[in-house]
Order: sequence, then structure tokens, then C-alpha cells
Amino acid sequence: KDEEEEEEEEEGGVRITAQLLKAATGEFALESILLLKLRGRRLVHLGCLGDCSNLEWLDLSGNSIVHLGPLAALKSLAVLNLARNRVANLEPLASCPNLQSLNVAGNLLRNLQQLRCLTGLRRLENLRVRDPAARLENPLCAAPAYRAGLVEMFPQLKAVDGERVSGRGSELYQLCRDLDSSLGRGAGASGESEPPGAAQPWVDAAFWEPRPGRRSSIVDEAYRQFGEVVRECRELSRRADDTIAHAERALGARPDPSSYVF
Repeated sequence: KDEEEEEEEEEGGVRITAQLLKAATGEFALESILLLKLRGRRLVHLGCLGDCSNLEWLDLSGNSIVHLGPLAALKSLAVLNLARNRVANLEPLASCPNLQSLNVAGNLLRNLQQLRCLTGLRRLENLRVRDPAARLENPLCAAPAYRAGLVEMFPQLKAVDGERVSGRGSELYQLCRDLDSSLGRGAGASGESEPPGAAQPWVDAAFWEPRPGRRSSIVDEAYRQFGEVVRECRELSRRADDTIAHAERALGARPDPSSYVF
């Protein structure tokens, strides 16, 4: 699409205004907004968002945003969620020196070169371009080695796509990858790489089915004693019924006191 078509689409959507920002946050001054959540607002233009000069946390996910120009003014921005938009150009974010966490899953990034503009962000530690749980990704994710390319391009990253690549916890993810490899999921009998197929279970199909319980001598003895108690209770109940019936017959044989004449 050319710029004219994009502008026409933007005109049909929602534009961020000072009134919208104040209504969403309750703040009277845009400079006072530190946290802003505008998820799923049908936004297509960031409008005056750049006036929120002290903004630190911003969620713009689930919109139709294409151009990020106003974000270049947000020098304090640390966390940015742009998931599920139409972004293909990240260059304005290069002017956000404090950016630490960036989510761009579900956009239009076609190759790693489109992220090279962010290599100057020394504080960037968490980068997500793919979110399997939400079924979001970028076209660049079709390349099997894109994650390795991101780690090489951004050596300071601690997490890529939600997976730790360095620091605490990264050993666990590496262990899982090694386990997958040891189970033969990454290579065939000849050692050559095979295309990914359907996910296979880690255990046998009947592993989770309940197994019949094993009765021990202790359980058998408990059942026996319980049966004896039940029989004793039934016998006591029978004797009580006989005693009550006998008493009723004895009382019925006595003369009625009301029949006496004084």
C-alpha cells in the first residue's frame, strides 16, 4: 500500500486526542501520565501521544497503528506493548533511550534488518516478536534461525519471545532444548535436520489413565472388621426390635386403669 491509501485508512479510525487521554487516565495534565493502557481502542493514529513526556508504561496492543512517529518524543518510556497492530517501521523507537521491554508480536516485520535500528537501545532486555500462546507473530518468524539472529544483534537481551536467553532461568530453557534434541525431535536417524511435525507426547498414551488399585492385607483386614461391625449392628437392631415388641405385648395384657369403679 502507498502512503495515500494508509492515510485514508487512518482517517476512518480513532485518533488519540488530549480528551481521550484525560478520559482514559483521569489526569488533567498530559505530562502527569506515567502509565497508559489503550488496548483494543481501534486506534490508527497516535495523535498527541508524544505530549505525554513522562510516560513510562504504554500498552497499544490490539489496534491498527502503522506509524510510530509520536513515540520518538517519549524519552522515559520503559515498557511498550505494540502487539497485534500493523507496524513495519520501528525507527521512531530508536529515540526512546530508556526502553527496556518491547512487544511487537503480530505486526508486519518481514526481516531482522527492520529491527537493526534498535541496536542503540542499550537498556533493551526483553524483546518479543512472536507470541505462540496468543498466536501472534511477524513474517520474519518464518525463518528458523530468527531467534539466534536476534540474540546476535542484541547481545544485551535477557529474554526473546518470553524465553530467557541469559541470566537467571536461562539454564532451564537450554536444558529443555537439549532434552528435545536428545529425544530425537531435531534430527532424523541420519542426523540431518527434519522439518517440524506434529507435537508428540512425552509419555505413553496410557500413562495418565488410572490404574486398578492394589489391595493389601491391611485393606482386606479393614474390610473384614467393617463387615463384622455391620453384622453386629444388625443383630443389635434385631434384638432391640424383639424387646420393644415383647414390652408392647406385656403392656397390652394389663387391665385398663380407667375401667376401675370407685
